[in-house]
Amino acid sequence: MRLLTEDDAGDLARLLQDNWEFLAPYEPEREAAYFTVEHQAGLVAHLLAEHEAGRCVPYGILRDGELVGRITVADVVRGAAQSGHLGYFVAEAVNGRGVATQAVGHVVERAWTELGLHRLQAGTLLSNSASQAVLQRNGFERIGVARGYLRIAGRWQDHVLYQRTT
Repeated sequence: MRLLTEDDAGDLARLLQDNWEFLAPYEPEREAAYFTVEHQAGLVAHLLAEHEAGRCVPYGILRDGELVGRITVADVVRGAAQSGHLGYFVAEAVNGRGVATQAVGHVVERAWTELGLHRLQAGTLLSNSASQAVLQRNGFERIGVARGYLRIAGRWQDHVLYQRTT
């Protein structure tokens, strides 16, 4: 795992193009432009600007030197909260092989030690038992269900919310 760079835009675009059928049920609907190198370059630039401002940390997930996913601590809030939101995806080829579990573990450790956060929150679709298992293996606890939480696959969907604190 490492911080994304703008040089990752091409690999991200290919990763998303190659895995969109697998990822689509868990993602917002996307315009065709989302899958272009140009769009991914703009997205990475935005994430890195948010990182510089202390509001986000975007990591690439690597396996054998190849980019196989992304994991991000976003919406970092300082002050009394010291919290952030965790989001991630991995390629279908590495799904179910512990890659996401290991990446979440690394990010949790960095969130506590490098970012000084106290709390991470993550949400999954009610039906996404694989992602729920990743969070549970990393010490996240279920805190409830958020009705109509995000517009995923073209409709507002309920999510199970999880948190982990120091």
